[in-house]
Amino acid sequence: MKSLVFHGNGCTVFDSRGDVVFRMDNYQQRGSRKVYLMDSNGKVLFTINRKKLPIFGCWEGFKWIGNSRVGMERPWFQVRRTHPILSKDVSCIVNLKSDENIGSCYRIIGLEGKSALKIIDFSGQIVAEATQKQSSSGVPLGEDVLRLMVESNADKSLVMALVTVYGLINNKL
Repeated sequence: MKSLVFHGNGCTVFDSRGDVVFRMDNYQQRGSRKVYLMDSNGKVLFTINRKKLPIFGCWEGFKWIGNSRVGMERPWFQVRRTHPILSKDVSCIVNLKSDENIGSCYRIIGLEGKSALKIIDFSGQIVAEATQKQSSSGVPLGEDVLRLMVESNADKSLVMALVTVYGLINNKL
């Protein structure tokens, strides 16, 4: 994926009108341990850090409000990959760790090496779904060009942060 800045890797999210909504960048190199999710103006919404664990991956998301990180020592969410060796499916458990809400709240489900995914809440309802985008004539546009459908009541920045983590799991960022 190409970055909006010269030295970095990232991607850009456009809405249905073609306006930039979100962008991600690591400002370093592919596979870096830290990625920034920003709004269209470049304001950081989440910093996503990969923690070192021997077998299963773990990513932490730190929420930003204004120019400062909320709860400097405590992540806003944590994503853990489950059983990567036993299946070609990628399954992750998402724990929200904000002050009011602690516990397993979402699952991310996809296929190894593929960008398509579903984010499912604790009740089994689909919160967001990303599929490979197709042109109006039905031609796939590329593995890294996705169509993201998000439920209207979902936190869009959190959904994008989780999609970003999924991209990191599959080495797409």
